[in-house]
Amino acid sequence: MSYASLPDEDASQPPSRHRPPSWLARNRWGMAAGAAVALVIAAAGVYLGNGDVTPEPSNAANALEYPSPSAGQAESPGVAASASATPAVSATPPASATPSNAATPKVPVTGWVPVDRAAWKAQSDAYKALQVDPVPAGVGNLPEFRADCQYSHRLPDDPIVAPGLPGASHMHSFVGNKAVDANTVAGDLTKFTATSCKPVQDHSAYWVPTLYDNATGKPVETTGFRVYYRSLAKNSTGQMPMPNGLRMISGDAKKKKPTPRGATGQFYCAFYGPGDLDGIARSTNGNWPICGGDATLHFMMQFPDCWDGKHLDSPNHKDHVAYGSGNACPTSHPVRIPAITFDIQYPAKGTPAGYYLSSDKEGKSASSMHGDAFVMWDLNTMNKRTKNCVLQRRTCDNYGYQK
Repeated sequence: MSYASLPDEDASQPPSRHRPPSWLARNRWGMAAGAAVALVIAAAGVYLGNGDVTPEPSNAANALEYPSPSAGQAESPGVAASASATPAVSATPPASATPSNAATPKVPVTGWVPVDRAAWKAQSDAYKALQVDPVPAGVGNLPEFRADCQYSHRLPDDPIVAPGLPGASHMHSFVGNKAVDANTVAGDLTKFTATSCKPVQDHSAYWVPTLYDNATGKPVETTGFRVYYRSLAKNSTGQMPMPNGLRMISGDAKKKKPTPRGATGQFYCAFYGPGDLDGIARSTNGNWPICGGDATLHFMMQFPDCWDGKHLDSPNHKDHVAYGSGNACPTSHPVRIPAITFDIQYPAKGTPAGYYLSSDKEGKSASSMHGDAFVMWDLNTMNKRTKNCVLQRRTCDNYGYQK
C-alpha cells in the first residue's frame, strides 16, 4: 500500500520528516481533500486500530501489578476523596532537570485520583470566557494543535504505573519534561519545566518502551516525536480543554502477538513523498517492515477523547477516559477533551534481524507498543489552543494558527 504525502505545513520541519496524515477519524485514516490524496482508508486502519472497532480499555497496562491504594485513599470512583491536581511535594527535588535519586522519594497517589474540582472549575470558567483570536487568511481547517518533541532521557521507570519505584519497569524512552523519573508527581512538572518539546509551554511528559536493534542490542531513539491534540469528531460541540495532571495510557504492554504484514499495531514506513507503508520486505521473523527509498520506521498511537470529568487517573490508568463513538462521548465519560496522538519517527530503515521493544524482548513483535501521557500545560496556552484550534476547527502548529 502506498500514499502520496501533501507538503508539510511547517516549513521549519526537516525535509526528511514525513508529513503525517492530515485527518484522523475514529480509528480510520484519511487525508485532506486534494489532488495528492491517495491513502487507502480501508487498509490503513492497520496502523492505529481495527477499522470501525472502538478500542477497548485493557486492565493489563504493564507487566507490574498496580500498587494497592493506601489506607486513606479511595478505592473506587464512588468514594473518591478530595485531592489536588498538583499533589503536595514531600521532598524538595533537585534544582537541576536531571531525574532525582532522593533518599526519601515522593510516592505519587495511585488508584482513583480525583480532580481538584475548584481548580477544574477555575480552568473551565476561564476557558468559556476566553475570546477566540482572529484567524489569519490561509489557515487550514484541521481541528488540532501540536507539540514537537525530541528524545530526552531513558530510564527503567514509570511514574504512572510504578510510582515511587525506580528501576521497577522495563526501559522507557522519555520526551518532553526533562526531570521525569519514577518519583515524579504533577507538581514537579510545573516546578521543573525544562522540556525537549516545542512549545515550551507544554510541560507534559510522554514516554514509550525503548526500541532496540535486535542484531546489536543497542537502543534506537526517536528523531521526531510529534504529539497532536485534535478532535476526532465531525464537529467540536462541547469541546473542553484538558485538565492538568491527567494521566493516560494507550496500548497494552502485555500484548505478545506477532505483527506480520497487515497486522494491527505494527510499525510502518513513511517519508515526505510516496512510500510503501508496509515496507518493501520484512524482518526474518516477519514482525518488522524493511523500508525502501528514504522511508524510515514510524509508529502512530491514539489516546481517548472523552473524560469522566472526575478523575485524573484510575487503577488501570484507562477507566477514567474513553473513546467516543461517532460524534459523541458516552454518558459515563461526558467531557470531550482533545485526543492525544503520538506520531513517532525512528532513524531506522529496518533489517532482516529486526528489532524488539523493552516490553517484549523475547517475542520481538511490535504488539506491546504502548504510550504514557502525563499532561501538564501552561493553563492559558492549553485553553487558548483548545479554543482557537480544536473548538474552532482551525489548524495550528506549535505556536498557534498555521498558515
